Amino acid sequence: MPSGPLMIIGGAEDKLGKRGILKEFVAASGGRDARILVIPTASSLGPEIVEVYEALFSKLGAGHVRAARPESREQAHDAELVAAVEGATGIFMTGGNQLKLSGVVCGTPFGDAIVAAHRRGAVVAGTSAGASIQSSHMVAFGSGGATPKQRMTQVAAGLGLVGSTVIDQHFDQRNRYGRLLMIVAQSPQLLGIGVDEDTAAVVEVVDGHEVLRVAGRGAVTILDPARMVSNAHEARRSAPLLASGVTLHVLPAGSSYDLTTRTLVPLPPVVDETEAEEIAEAGRDLRKLARDIAAGDVSPSNLRRRLARARRATETVVPRTGAPGDPGATTPLPAPDRDGDPA
Repeated sequence: MPSGPLMIIGGAEDKLGKRGILKEFVAASGGRDARILVIPTASSLGPEIVEVYEALFSKLGAGHVRAARPESREQAHDAELVAAVEGATGIFMTGGNQLKLSGVVCGTPFGDAIVAAHRRGAVVAGTSAGASIQSSHMVAFGSGGATPKQRMTQVAAGLGLVGSTVIDQHFDQRNRYGRLLMIVAQSPQLLGIGVDEDTAAVVEVVDGHEVLRVAGRGAVTILDPARMVSNAHEARRSAPLLASGVTLHVLPAGSSYDLTTRTLVPLPPVVDETEAEEIAEAGRDLRKLARDIAAGDVSPSNLRRRLARARRATETVVPRTGAPGDPGATTPLPAPDRDGDPA
């Protein structure tokens, strides 16, 4: 069975309007047959955070919603909590403190069960902190800003559902370009992925390739440092970093990116509706003409001859009877041949 989809949500997903991202998660989890597990470990809120998502997913048609909340690594070894993960078709990790989430979940039976669920086909989604933990490396904490600076952020281990990547969230809204650049400058083998709020990077396996598709209101920013030149190895303290040659991709909704080959997936052609209607109308006219010709059992060559004869007939003066020398009399035309043309 192929791995299930990953939904990496940049935080602040729409919960009151169209709720497009959450609808897609519920549908991918099985709709009425879904067994959704909410993991609110990262959140500082109490039972209310669970109640919010339980109500949302139930209203969107999920058949069964429950929560599992390990608060320590010891609890993440609990067999009952692990069994809850094993029975889920959809897993949703809430936002909050990503370092807490990583410290409690990664490297435990509970975390291993999340990875196994993904591999057996379950949908794994996460918003904010729940998005960052899906990468192999995750932002633990750090300041915002557009300029990459030494030591402006810290990195922790993630679940590794998306290999060789580092994921950041609330990306444009909190100006996190600099800290993502700092991480890839220090570790150029990693692909940097920044996800805006109310936006999801949906990762699925297509023809053996991991393909990232963008859904939602914002964009996904990808930093590919494969050919990067940096001075991260020698910059001191909080000095600005040299970061040259980074390939930048800003992907709005509907865009796709091949994570396996690190290339943009070409967009499908956009058809102009007005032009399409004009072409369709011309096609209808041509089909009608063809039917009219067929109904009269007239071949195109015969039709051309008839039209030619009709034009010549209008140009020919019809003779009238008159006495020789009469000014109104005309010379009779020669008799036509069998084809109707004058001999």
